[in-house]
Amino acid sequence: MSDGRDDKSLGMSRPIRRRDFLQGAAVAVGALGAGLHASAADADWPQDLVGYYPPTLTGMRGSHPGSFENAHRLRDGDFWSDEGPGRTLDETYDLIIVGGGISGLSAAHFWRQSRPSARILILDNHDDFGGHAKRNEFHLDGKLHLLNGGTLEIDSPRPYSAVAGGLIKTLGIDPVGLSRTCDQNEIYQNLNLGHGVFFDKETFGTDALVAGAPNRYAGTEGSWPDFVSRAPLPQAARDDIVRIETAKVDYMPGMTSAQKKDALSRMSYRDYLGKVAKVHPLVLDFYQTHTQGEWGVGIDAVSALDCWGFFMPGFQGLKLDPGPAPRMSYTPAGYCQGGSYVFHFPDGNATIARLLVRDLVPAAVPGSDCRDVVTARVDYSQLDRAQNPVRIRLSSLVVGAKNLGDPAHPDGVQIAYVRGDRVLRVRGRACVLASWNMMIPYLCPELPEAQKAALHQIVKTPLVYTSVALRNWTAFHKLGVAGVTAPGGYHTSFQLNWPVDIGGYSAERDPEKPILLHMTRTPCHPGLSEHEQNKAGRAELLTTPFDTFEREIRAQLGRTLQGGGFDPARDITAITVNRWPHGYAPEWNPLWGQVYPPGQAPNEIGRQRFGLIAIANSDAGAAAYTDCAIDQAHRAVGELLAL
Repeated sequence: MSDGRDDKSLGMSRPIRRRDFLQGAAVAVGALGAGLHASAADADWPQDLVGYYPPTLTGMRGSHPGSFENAHRLRDGDFWSDEGPGRTLDETYDLIIVGGGISGLSAAHFWRQSRPSARILILDNHDDFGGHAKRNEFHLDGKLHLLNGGTLEIDSPRPYSAVAGGLIKTLGIDPVGLSRTCDQNEIYQNLNLGHGVFFDKETFGTDALVAGAPNRYAGTEGSWPDFVSRAPLPQAARDDIVRIETAKVDYMPGMTSAQKKDALSRMSYRDYLGKVAKVHPLVLDFYQTHTQGEWGVGIDAVSALDCWGFFMPGFQGLKLDPGPAPRMSYTPAGYCQGGSYVFHFPDGNATIARLLVRDLVPAAVPGSDCRDVVTARVDYSQLDRAQNPVRIRLSSLVVGAKNLGDPAHPDGVQIAYVRGDRVLRVRGRACVLASWNMMIPYLCPELPEAQKAALHQIVKTPLVYTSVALRNWTAFHKLGVAGVTAPGGYHTSFQLNWPVDIGGYSAERDPEKPILLHMTRTPCHPGLSEHEQNKAGRAELLTTPFDTFEREIRAQLGRTLQGGGFDPARDITAITVNRWPHGYAPEWNPLWGQVYPPGQAPNEIGRQRFGLIAIANSDAGAAAYTDCAIDQAHRAVGELLAL
């Protein structure tokens, strides 16, 4: 999204925190997973050193360099041809967990509930724990600022189960009470900051930021006629947006509610708007990215029925019966019945991961409750001590998981992983694979072919959450916006940090002071099926260098906020790009997926226990939500404990 300025005027040469630094010293991130000579027991491994603290790293995070390259070699079939037998460590565990995200950490918690004296090893390929629940931590002018680098909040289309809700309660989290006392949404409201839409010249003919957009998700009110009257759109397009948003027109007369819902499930939202409601072509461009934040693809790849269930406009005159219907996907079918409680910690669900680590390795996380953990500094050097009942070993990418002995009655498991440039092996009595499911066929080539085929069908949704530190937010104040939707933007939305006060952490209230900005990008390629768009977007993310992200961030913010005096060279002080080529767990999409009999969906076949190896994570539940990750961990642990 170039604004025509050169790199110098955009600030590409400015000395901001855009690279990977740890305690003021450059970290060779490749060494964290692909080139440092060290064994698991070496005292000088980075995570074992005092001061190691990845939450403050900037630059390319998420699936960061060093965390995935050997996985790609394993996928491509050339890993073992270049590796020797490796080294077997003198370590044996009751349970080995592959994946230190919320599902893996929950599995350790559930196992210890039944077997308190168990010894557990958790292996994770990243340089930090939490999986997708990553924490971005900044210290700006002496004040702590936090953003989620991945999982946003406690939220689900359905109420948390007794298991997931019970774990949240055990960790001391009361989402309803916290939301009532900690959310500070009035900060932006009191400053008269609403929502805006940036119309870019490439799509709409001219650059224009129009404030005052009604936005249900942002909690902003406004008048659609007033908003579109200021948009750079022809009158016919303006009229059509007002019609779609406010008019009660039955575009499918003569059909029952059930017939309408079935028909809507078989057409995209784009086709519904364009072919049924017959809107102006620019209206399709206006709405194209409205579904990307939830599904990772545009309105061309999401059914109209799912969009109705997600409260998108254009259906108010159809008089559809409330509640879910056949051929609805998991998310809208749940939300149209109410959903779960909601709460956003300042670092997203990284706080849940931190609380689980405190439960498993108390010496690593000081404090006593869900409020003080927000500002606590984790002592990573405590995570992998030999005396710990639970050990968490980072920068350790698993490349093999096998049952030992008779496949029908194994007497243990062996797990192979890469740390530095060495293959290491450990033994355990059982294993939970809480990693991304598409890797499991490569880790366990002995799996039944039908199970491997099912696991290969699981294609995760790529996405990017970018955290940008700003010198101040006076431009937002002058322009009257706290968040912006950009239908043609490189990032399709961005917003000032969610205002939350909790424990010793407080939201910023002064526009003259620094703040964090959250930006979202979901790379997709309209016109393809959902999974083909996901695959293309993943390939794009893996080949996009940080410099490209930085240039696009600077250009987009410069163009959008120039009316408020924003200067990207002056006002951007740090950038963290959380790149997730394998992001959201996929759920069934009625436009592209077949209907499976109970127990025959790919995620259900794929998660079957294999000897002493059980499978967890949100992929196994086909829903990209924290409660799903917890529930699947409980199921996997239960399968092993029942043996």
